[in-house]
Amino acid sequence: MKQKYVVVYEDNHLIVVNKEPGVLVQADKTRDVPLLDMIKNYIKKKYDKPGDVFLGTVHRLDRPVSGLVVFARTSKALERMNEIFRKRQVQKTYWAVVGRRPKEEKGRLVHFLLKDEATNTVKAFEDEVPGSQRAELTYRTLGKINDHYLLEVNPITGRPHQIRVQLASIGCPIRGDIKYGFPRPNQDSSINLHARRLYFIHPIKKEPLICKAGVPNSPFWEEFLTLDPEDYKDKNLDFIY
Repeated sequence: MKQKYVVVYEDNHLIVVNKEPGVLVQADKTRDVPLLDMIKNYIKKKYDKPGDVFLGTVHRLDRPVSGLVVFARTSKALERMNEIFRKRQVQKTYWAVVGRRPKEEKGRLVHFLLKDEATNTVKAFEDEVPGSQRAELTYRTLGKINDHYLLEVNPITGRPHQIRVQLASIGCPIRGDIKYGFPRPNQDSSINLHARRLYFIHPIKKEPLICKAGVPNSPFWEEFLTLDPEDYKDKNLDFIY
């Protein structure tokens, strides 16, 4: 069976992988094999570990989304990574392909999001409503290829479906995301949202860590690589994975 992830970074404390779209991060009612179990199995085989393998989920990506996912290999690393994410001491960069150019080339979006658990959808409001959570992101338009626009998105908060619903709220639903208003699904049920880069201070080594995920293996995605600004690279060469 084709492997559905690539290990981007690995040490005794953390493992960071680039997952394909369509892969669950944690188990749900579908009973499909989640990424968590795949990585546990990878560690068990690679290091010939007896018994259960400890692996903690630090954060999640929606099933149709591709890109970087961080797991903790020790309880100490998990506790510290949870704190890093809680305090927003991590820089997350996503790529999103949309069918309409945003009105502003770059900007900051703030909404109040309310999740409907029954339908697993999120609504965005301009003003706070009971039970809502504040969501904030910044974006910039990197360019256009074949009537689609590539946006670089930096979420400040980490809310469920945040990027998907916030971009849809400005008239720019993500390609393939019929749940939030794109007119057509992608053939493989993916959406063109990709967790491209992560930057944080390693919770144990206290060194800067930058991880970058290659785009999914498809001609459509690969066209957009020409628009990658790579503007962080020269300053941080020693820390890129």
